[in-house]
Amino acid sequence: MNTADQYLKAIYLIQQMEDGPAATGKLADMLDVSPASANEMIGKLESRGFAEHEKYKGVQLTDEGIVRARDAIQTYCIIERFLANVLAVKEFRKEARELEAVIDGTVAERLDTIIERRPECPDCFDPEDDACACLELPFGEEPAAD
Repeated sequence: MNTADQYLKAIYLIQQMEDGPAATGKLADMLDVSPASANEMIGKLESRGFAEHEKYKGVQLTDEGIVRARDAIQTYCIIERFLANVLAVKEFRKEARELEAVIDGTVAERLDTIIERRPECPDCFDPEDDACACLELPFGEEPAAD
């Protein structure tokens, strides 16, 4: 997953939580980047046909952007569940965020065969908790965001 996919994922999740366009400031906060960086990437996503930005209203994904965002969320869920459920990595969220930028579709597909992704994925992802609802935490932790 590349940086553009991380932005698409974040925009999608904000749209789901807000039931409307994603504000640039909220997007920048979610990705821990400056508003200027967020605006720059929004422009790139718009030029590629993945998003539409209306000044002072926010950014919305196009149909193609939604498909890419859902694929990115699915990949993130796969990584997160693999780290938590197969490798029992305690800080799986931090690791998943770092790995999502470098895991490609082929690796994600192979990890998917190990975790047996459920058919509800990526709708299993809870943006409020920033976690896959299908997580099974063997170390007794709650799936709350860190």
